[in-house]
Amino acid sequence: MTGSTEGYAPHPHVGGRTAALRALAAWRMEWPGTPRVVVLTGSQGSGRSRLLTGFLMLCDPEFRKRLPLDDLDPSTVPPELPAPAVPSPEGLTAAQTLWALADHFGLSAARTEDVFTELSARDDPLTVVVPDVDRAGPVRAAGEPARLVREMLKPLAATDTVRLLVDVPRELAAEVLAGLPDGTGRIVDLDDAQWADREGLVRQAEALLDPRSGAPDLPFTTDPQARRALAESVATQAGGSCLTVQLAARCMLMQPEGFDPSDPSLLPGDVAEALDLHARRLGSDPRTLRLMLAPLALAEGDGLPLSLWGPLARAVAERDMDRAITDGMLLAGPFVQPVEAGPAENGGADRTLLRLLHPGVAEEIRSGLPDLRAAQTRVAMAMLESVPGQDWSKADPYVRDHIAGHTLEAGLLPQLLTDPGLFAHADPVALRAAVEAVPLDLLDAPARTYLRTAPLLTRTQAPAAMRAALLETAFVEDGLPEYAAAVHGLGLDLPWRTLWSVPASGIGAVTVGRVPQPPGTDGATVPALPVAVLVVPPGTPGARQVDASSAVLVHHLMQPGHVDTDPQHVLRPTDEERAAAPLGLSRGSDYLRVWDRTAERIVTALVSDTPVTAADISPDGVLVIATERGARALWIRPPFDPR
Repeated sequence: MTGSTEGYAPHPHVGGRTAALRALAAWRMEWPGTPRVVVLTGSQGSGRSRLLTGFLMLCDPEFRKRLPLDDLDPSTVPPELPAPAVPSPEGLTAAQTLWALADHFGLSAARTEDVFTELSARDDPLTVVVPDVDRAGPVRAAGEPARLVREMLKPLAATDTVRLLVDVPRELAAEVLAGLPDGTGRIVDLDDAQWADREGLVRQAEALLDPRSGAPDLPFTTDPQARRALAESVATQAGGSCLTVQLAARCMLMQPEGFDPSDPSLLPGDVAEALDLHARRLGSDPRTLRLMLAPLALAEGDGLPLSLWGPLARAVAERDMDRAITDGMLLAGPFVQPVEAGPAENGGADRTLLRLLHPGVAEEIRSGLPDLRAAQTRVAMAMLESVPGQDWSKADPYVRDHIAGHTLEAGLLPQLLTDPGLFAHADPVALRAAVEAVPLDLLDAPARTYLRTAPLLTRTQAPAAMRAALLETAFVEDGLPEYAAAVHGLGLDLPWRTLWSVPASGIGAVTVGRVPQPPGTDGATVPALPVAVLVVPPGTPGARQVDASSAVLVHHLMQPGHVDTDPQHVLRPTDEERAAAPLGLSRGSDYLRVWDRTAERIVTALVSDTPVTAADISPDGVLVIATERGARALWIRPPFDPR
């Protein structure tokens, strides 16, 4: 038997899988002839995540102290070595996962390709374990697991200094090893007969049915012989699936009435049967159960708020589901679990979310929908209708942060990407991932502006008001003033208003100043014209040549447009005027801070997605900043508020 322990105790977390643990231990110990790259795979619910977690317990020097190592099969226990790097991709993009790995090893790489170059230059082998690849990405429909394999795992597998163990869905397993020399990699598919472990499934079922593990006192749980006999039957029917064993136990324990432990026809052979048998045993239609669970199967993130379950179930089913949900907690109970979520960005109390017990249940529910895209369309429409007055600041946090994922799968996301309110309030990590999954030629101008600004939004992790300010500037830069104006209509306390933008590369210096004006027709004094002076490359439209290598562009300070005047006529602020100005500047390579000199506090900070080359600020708070992309003027809290 491949799962035999030969007199040794089973792993306390895994409960079996001795053959698979031996293969992983051999990889960790670098036994001669063992592959450098191991790909762990299997169907949903095969237990690969649990197996890998149990193996990592053996690889962690601190956790090993809590395990009965002397009682375990020595061939499953690797020697005590430094813990491997374990960058978890759950909820992260491929790029985020790669940079987590780079941070772990203290790499100095500035580009993704440099990460692999630095790893390959290491003298000693590096051990990397990447679990739960199927859970990568903040948006399910964006296909992040495949991207992770393509952009991170394949290059890692090809790096000779890296010993790699990954847990991936079966459809991606071969791609990780594609192109590697023979003997370099191995696929461990837990559904293959050589890794089967029926005794492990029996132990799992027996533990789930044991009152010492929380099971209720029932005739088939309190009697050890009856419990063992039922566990044997559950394991026999389950077809090698750990998830099916778990669901079988939960169904019979949550609703034992009508369950006959001697009748094997009441035990499921897969997830689909677990759903159908449980519904029928409770006198319900299996389709009703699946429709109840459909919103949870379609949900993004950590789970669905309880308040949205009914409305979204109604949308999927196209009929009233409130009564079914209200009366159906015993029906749905074995397949769902609560998740405690913290407060949303805009405050509020902690709340409970609901999600399905396992991704394998969600996969089964989604596969049974007659038209997944149509179901997601109805869900997305119901979510949109729930937004009060289409004001995203008042939307349920789940709706605000995850509607992009639903509309992406429905094929409707481009139609949603015209609302600056959504851009400002939605979680930028999830929204960026969804937008990046849309072909560029399907995105309109505001969506393209969001797409180029999104890296800055995710990098800074700024709150909604600062995200709105960065987007307002980007809209001005991209010639979309109506969207910039819409941002100001969101009711957010923006730290600045963008007055103008000049797209020009190579700006070497900027300064504010004023141009004296001739007296009015009645002889009255006309105030000097505030301007910004930009030192630009020769040939820049509107600029006056100064010498062979530079030119000067004089621009209105408070509005778009060039000023046709001799740069020599511009009066720069005196040192005394600058010292008396209420605001001051400090800057780094890609950021600026604006200071209130009197209060000695930061008024605002601006981070740029391109290096800052020059900056100046006028006495009344107009900041002129030049980057590699061009120059722009920001009026800091117009009029400047000395709070």
